[in-house]
Amino acid sequence: MQYYSTTNRELKVSLQEAVLKGLAPDNGLFMPLTIPTFPEAWMEELSNLSFREIGYRVIGALFSSDLTDAQIQELVDHTLTFDAPLVEVEQNVFSLELFHGPTLAFKDFGARFCAKLLGMLVGTSAKKTRILVATSGDTGSAVANGFLNVAGVEVIILYPKGKVSLLQEKQFTTLGKNIICLEVEGVFDDCQALVKQAFLDPELNEKLILTSANSINVARWIPQCLYYFYAYSRLPKKTGKIVFSVPSGNFGNLAAGILAQRMGLPISQFIAATNENKVVPTFLTGSYFEAKPSIPTLSNAMDVGNPSNFPRLVNLFEGDEEKFRNQVKGYFFSDAQTVQAMQSVYRLGYTLDPHGAIGYLGLKKFLEIDKDYQGIFLETAHPGKFQEVVEKAISEKLKLPERLAIFQKGEKNTIPLTASFESFKQFLSALD
Repeated sequence: MQYYSTTNRELKVSLQEAVLKGLAPDNGLFMPLTIPTFPEAWMEELSNLSFREIGYRVIGALFSSDLTDAQIQELVDHTLTFDAPLVEVEQNVFSLELFHGPTLAFKDFGARFCAKLLGMLVGTSAKKTRILVATSGDTGSAVANGFLNVAGVEVIILYPKGKVSLLQEKQFTTLGKNIICLEVEGVFDDCQALVKQAFLDPELNEKLILTSANSINVARWIPQCLYYFYAYSRLPKKTGKIVFSVPSGNFGNLAAGILAQRMGLPISQFIAATNENKVVPTFLTGSYFEAKPSIPTLSNAMDVGNPSNFPRLVNLFEGDEEKFRNQVKGYFFSDAQTVQAMQSVYRLGYTLDPHGAIGYLGLKKFLEIDKDYQGIFLETAHPGKFQEVVEKAISEKLKLPERLAIFQKGEKNTIPLTASFESFKQFLSALD
């Protein structure tokens, strides 16, 4: 399989180069040149398959030209060590719980897959690989824990000072070892810009092996399609129309859902649900896409004003903006609406985190227009990761899972950094 750049379809590389480079040299994102499709008959068999069995088939279809059957099984087995249950919150409204992994966030799926695949591709290289990661919250913890103690790899995490929850911060700043955390004076978009600029800097790339474990890397992005197949397989009925509501920040998760649809999964509609960082919902109303400075909100992991994966969405729709807008509806919600959703759903007996609340709101708004859908919203993180916000909203104390509570005891270890590229370049240049 070859991978092309979203900026130039003629720029094609191998899987190894796409994963090790992370970002194309022309600043584009890599995409698979061809997308395999499954027959309808296989979709009818999904409910009889386990999560891993679905994973073997889907990953096999995408990677069989580059990996052996044994490697594919090893990858999937390493990635899918936890469930993603589908929970009915109210009639025809389901929560896809993606927070049952090691760091209690959906990014555990992609981070574990990426870590394993990168290890396979790097092999026994004598030179250390540096993974640069910009995070608005959950990516940092998922990648740090996925790559912790991986030989030959050092993870450098950039995050905006004061703009992630305390528990999120503890999950990656207390690990030490091969995890370095840079606390940036700025917002997530500044962190993301620094990472992208580093990948394009000739001097740095001559001295260091740099790659990414953000969703800009195909190895982080592609495996997220797996839980769309799994969610569909666990629906009580598979007739009629199905809509997925995806709480969105950098839009890799939504792009992975559309990838699953392109592979034959019968999803009728998608919802791009955001907080006040509404550049994509605004585009979906008919405006031009225009990046904006990010706005801080209660759903901080979605505080992105210039989503990296937007070019992937455009490419998945082959540049057809009308088709894009017909297939994806965009809604955005305020902090006040987010809190109200958390309160109302809690009264139904279910606890949302602020990001799942955005997904729920998007789904409910869509169903007001068309009730003939079964709706699934993605619950992307455990409510305990946003303990302060959730407890204030529902006026109840949360019981934290033990593996989350244990991070509170660790000591934060970070390096302060300005948002200038020169200071970041100096830091990287000083590495051995």
